[in-house]
Amino acid sequence: MSQNPTTDQPAAHSLPDLADPTAILFDLDGTLVDTVAVRVAGWVEAFRRFDIAVDGQLLPRYMGSDGRWLAREVARAAGHEMDWATSDEIDRLAGSLFDKLNTAPQPLPGAIELLTALEQTGERSREGSGLTFCIATASQPGQVATSVASLRLPTPPPIVDAGHVENAKPEPDLLFAAAAQLDVPPDRCWYVGDSVWDMMAGSRAGMVGVGVTTGAVDAAALLKAGASVALPDLEVLLAELRRRGLLAAAPIGR
Repeated sequence: MSQNPTTDQPAAHSLPDLADPTAILFDLDGTLVDTVAVRVAGWVEAFRRFDIAVDGQLLPRYMGSDGRWLAREVARAAGHEMDWATSDEIDRLAGSLFDKLNTAPQPLPGAIELLTALEQTGERSREGSGLTFCIATASQPGQVATSVASLRLPTPPPIVDAGHVENAKPEPDLLFAAAAQLDVPPDRCWYVGDSVWDMMAGSRAGMVGVGVTTGAVDAAALLKAGASVALPDLEVLLAELRRRGLLAAAPIGR
């Protein structure tokens, strides 16, 4: 599995220039909820329990990638070679530790309002118009419930996680599975994420990558990895979708 975080991409586009999507897929950690630091803490402790000391400052750049690959690469940087079985064990341990630490996740700006507005288009979507959406995360099953609950959505959102596919991001499998679940062609999807791995996966899936700088990397890194645009937060995306008439206007007084 190639994991080079650079791709040959055209120059960045302007958000208003992008064609309307039929569906929007969202990463979770660092995109919808502010959990990157907690993820890092879980990984550092997991490595410590395997007697591997790692630099926590380096870990954020790996967030969003397949956890087993992350475990092997970070261990290698610390001078340890690791087989697949051990990397899988550390990945699962890091996830379990994250679940215990992730007691009060905070939604990122615009996340609740954007997903709530998308849920409200659900009826139109079933009738063949309007947007549909899905959360597509590289997290293992069981690690997402607390973060998703913090979004306080009226109904549970559709979720595709690493348990649905053999290879997680930056491979496109996760996004193909999410598009299939929504019954939307990949080239009609936008994928919104905060990591280079998100943007690489979106590019490989033939989706429009919309980067947000609410995680661990800056706009330049997101664009280099394949993002069509890089935004400061989801509030900008929400405003653009409303400008296009794809979402209902904001309530009076907001």
